[in-house]
Amino acid sequence: MSQAEFEHTHRHGREEPLSGHELRDIKDAADLYQSSSFKLQIDALLPNVRPKESGRQQLDHFLFALRTHCISISSIAPTNPLAAAKVLAKQGVAVPFAFPLPSRDAKWKVAFEPPSEMSVVGSWGNGIAVKKQSGGRFGVDLSVEMPEALFQEKDYLDGRFFHKKSYYLAVLAQSISTAFDVDTFYSSALGDPRLTTLVLRPRNGSTSYDFSKSHTEIHVIPVLSSSSPLLLSRLFPSHSNVRMPSSSSPSPFATPIYNNAILLSTYTKEALLSTYGLKNALPAFHDAYTLLRVWANQRGYGDGELCVRGFEGKGPFWTGLLRYLILGEELVGTKSGSAKLRKPLGKGLSSYQLFKAALDFLAKQNFGETPVFTKTTNGHRCPPEEYITHHPAVFVDATSTINFLSDIPLTSLDLLSHDARETLEQLSNPGATSDAFANCFLKSRFKLSSRFDAVIRVDLSQASRNQSTSALVEHGSSDAALLTSIASILRRGLGNRTQAIAILQPVTPCRPISSAESPSTSTVHIGLIYDPAHAFRLVDHGPSAEDQDSNVAKEFRHLWGSRAELRRFKDGRITESVVWDVTTSDERAHIPVSIVRHLLQLHFGISAKYARTLQTPFDSVLRLPDDVRRLHRATGGYKAALVAFDGVVRDLKALDEQLPLALLNVSPISEYLRYTSTFAPLPIPASASTELPESLRFLPTIPIILEFEKSSKWPDDLKAIQKIKLAFFEIIAQSLMTSNPGLKVSVAIGDSSNPFQGCAALEIFTTEGWSFSAFIWHDREATLLDRIIDPSKMFIGPSDQKYNAWEQREAKVAQELYTRRFIHAPRHHRAIANLCHKYSAYSGTVRLVKRWLAAHWLLQTHVSEEAIEIICALPFIGGNQKSTESDAIVPHSKERGFSLVLEFLTDWKWEEPLCLPLYEDDPTLAPEVWTSNGPEPVAVHRLRTLAGATSKALRNSVTESDIKSLFLHPTDDYDIVIQLNPTVLPRYYQNVNAESSIWTRDSHLGITESTPRPGFDPLPLFLADLQSTFTDTLKFFADPLGGDRIGAIWLPSLGTPRSFRALAGFSSKPLSKEDEAKDKERVILNRQAVLDDIGRLGTGCISSGKVTDTDQITD
Repeated sequence: MSQAEFEHTHRHGREEPLSGHELRDIKDAADLYQSSSFKLQIDALLPNVRPKESGRQQLDHFLFALRTHCISISSIAPTNPLAAAKVLAKQGVAVPFAFPLPSRDAKWKVAFEPPSEMSVVGSWGNGIAVKKQSGGRFGVDLSVEMPEALFQEKDYLDGRFFHKKSYYLAVLAQSISTAFDVDTFYSSALGDPRLTTLVLRPRNGSTSYDFSKSHTEIHVIPVLSSSSPLLLSRLFPSHSNVRMPSSSSPSPFATPIYNNAILLSTYTKEALLSTYGLKNALPAFHDAYTLLRVWANQRGYGDGELCVRGFEGKGPFWTGLLRYLILGEELVGTKSGSAKLRKPLGKGLSSYQLFKAALDFLAKQNFGETPVFTKTTNGHRCPPEEYITHHPAVFVDATSTINFLSDIPLTSLDLLSHDARETLEQLSNPGATSDAFANCFLKSRFKLSSRFDAVIRVDLSQASRNQSTSALVEHGSSDAALLTSIASILRRGLGNRTQAIAILQPVTPCRPISSAESPSTSTVHIGLIYDPAHAFRLVDHGPSAEDQDSNVAKEFRHLWGSRAELRRFKDGRITESVVWDVTTSDERAHIPVSIVRHLLQLHFGISAKYARTLQTPFDSVLRLPDDVRRLHRATGGYKAALVAFDGVVRDLKALDEQLPLALLNVSPISEYLRYTSTFAPLPIPASASTELPESLRFLPTIPIILEFEKSSKWPDDLKAIQKIKLAFFEIIAQSLMTSNPGLKVSVAIGDSSNPFQGCAALEIFTTEGWSFSAFIWHDREATLLDRIIDPSKMFIGPSDQKYNAWEQREAKVAQELYTRRFIHAPRHHRAIANLCHKYSAYSGTVRLVKRWLAAHWLLQTHVSEEAIEIICALPFIGGNQKSTESDAIVPHSKERGFSLVLEFLTDWKWEEPLCLPLYEDDPTLAPEVWTSNGPEPVAVHRLRTLAGATSKALRNSVTESDIKSLFLHPTDDYDIVIQLNPTVLPRYYQNVNAESSIWTRDSHLGITESTPRPGFDPLPLFLADLQSTFTDTLKFFADPLGGDRIGAIWLPSLGTPRSFRALAGFSSKPLSKEDEAKDKERVILNRQAVLDDIGRLGTGCISSGKVTDTDQITD
């Protein structure tokens, strides 16, 4: 109930008071959930992820029939395992034997007896089943208890238990597939044959026992009875239960994962009863478990498109986690005494509180260092030291026998902790426009490019599989042993460079019962989440020179191979070390991926060709072609631009004695000085100008703001103020060139017809080839413009000066420019520069998004660069001004930031405000000044469509050409495409598909002008002319970064005839003779006249044009 509903109820005189439960719901909605809508969304989610009642009757009917059939299956006498398997093979059923395979001379035998008991267990048995992320069928776990007479005391040795279990399952598969009209499959979680189950699905078109309406599949799981002869004490983690020939394994080795797999066959009934007790004792348990499983499934901790390594089939882990939080921790003795116990949460929490408590535990728990033992009834059955010694991660259940984490690598647990921390940050600090509920429970996290800072796609078919026999025995399969080894090596090699390493693989598919082995995993994805404080360091230090013969030194050299070497450092240390040589910032950003590739090549024989990443093609779209950089001899870059700016500021500050007013401040307002321009700036010295062809001569102009001390001597007339500014510019220009002979300074006057708008600037050209454009800020202008727009703001009576409507409109235009240039631009520059320094990936993210928008003809023309810089801040700061780079939600690579921005643009409604705490002096929202002139609805629609298509294509990208295609713009939906002559475009070299033949050495012959033309680019000038001339006729689109085409679409409103009138805003012509008889006074758009006008305007620039179904434009 919301607050409004509460007040409404009291106004109408409710007779009975609110109950305690209702009062608690009201308080939770306001305090715990932070909004009533969040609680309502959770309440709406829960019933939609649980099984429906429809079809349950048919399912129960089939289960009863299945039980009746299974307990009536004929017994099979004991026989040799291979001979028994051969008999079943003739009937089309394979026995999924585990490694080591049984031999022909085995002294033990397999047999079959009807099950002693069959029960529905797991989440379906307790009524807490949760819908899978992929929308697949609910799993109904059916435990089939194998009679104890089938087993002997030593069946825990050499895989004998698993062989007998596999044979028992194969017999059930053969009998059920024959007796029932259902589809039967084998399924082995994690590809481990020891965990094989029989899957039964309703067959399409079946008339008998059709339980398809229940949307379920049945998992038949053979289990051990509680009175089986296998001794529990022989299955403790330290025991070695697989005996191999002495030649291959000279000494016994502990088999903790093998032992745990056997113990899992004794756990189903115990887990069922324990979960049932919790569900009845704690009303919130069911909802909390549902929320936790939905959250986990959306992130790959279970079934889905990809599964985090180790979490497939780990349903008991999540109930065990809640059980641990509710019941508390078992006392574990250590060398320093008893460890501090975690207090139980008790049974009074709500479902959402319990869910957040689980996330909080996962976020803070380091399973690799701190073992977890759930509170037991009768104390430890197995010494805790055995788990701690033989398992890298320990989470023992309440029976003190099962370690939930026995086969889950530490890398996956690191990712789990990171995901929990990220979700808690989102729930605790929801942004103004961020949907915390959707991010937590609805949004799938299988788009790897937006989840990880780097993604490496690894082809395992080329991996060397020379695992030891002990590794194969312990992990159950070659794939499992390989992936475990990869996870361990990468975690050691990357160390604190990453917060988490994820190995994601496809969920193991079901296979026909005629196939004994699971299909091998051919491809996995390795995701890296960087720790920005350490990810890009150049040196990894190892042991010192004095420890050369120690085991630590040997392990270091074994880990790094030929990369490891002794080095002396400046502080005098001599240590084993690994140095990563880089020459550019892009190469430094690739160091973590380079480490992964090196380790995969060294230890597993996987060459770089089979470990692909998509970082390099993203770098290439932000880097100029190599031959362009060679022709530009000057050294450019952001640091060089900032150094040049500092030099100009020093030169200006030195003129105080020569100026009538002291210069107080020089403010930068350029993207080139805040690291967010798509390309790093390049200077063009005057001496090199004549050596460059026209298509390489673009020199960016860097705007700056000059602020002088206040003075009462400024005139109170706008036109006079502009003339005073010209006088200031003249004095500054003369003084600068006198004191600095290398500088070239001139006063530039624009062609604006607005009498109130300052159109003059001071152009400063340095000896290094940098160009700056200075504007003078005088705060009195704002007051004078306000008085023109609204005369009532004058302090004295109405002035004799009267302003007409045209002058007031021009004053509004001048005021917008003044506010944008002198008020918002400096503040925006400071905020964006701070973000670039605070977040290492922010600059690259902005540059990539600008490149993408420009390539799709939307940047500047429809979306301002400042607006994009604000939007790109969303993944970094969200709604939290105090966020830091170490926060889990912050991306640490430009590729991830780019993907997150695309996701936002795909769904964002532009008509709704985007509130970001960007400016420290006004943390509520960014000013609307950057979106006051657009984008228009047609541009917004194009932007959202392009963002969605690009995001989808990025998800499926595999090769470098796939990435480049993201920046190639289709032109089929334009009515007009104007092809410009690239040889006259000084910015053409920035084109995504630039042809190097355009700037060949012969193309600049005949150029005699030695001084560069700062900021000169015909494309935006021609585009501005087209927009002003055909405002009511066409919408234009173009790439400002080297584009050589302009696209246009006819306004839809001009497609129908209309009445003739003067100054209609578009070129028109009478209707054709066929239509003239109907209405002689109506006209239609004269498209050919418009095309002819465009051709005349573009004389010298247009190469050719294309008009859909009409003529061509030529110059």
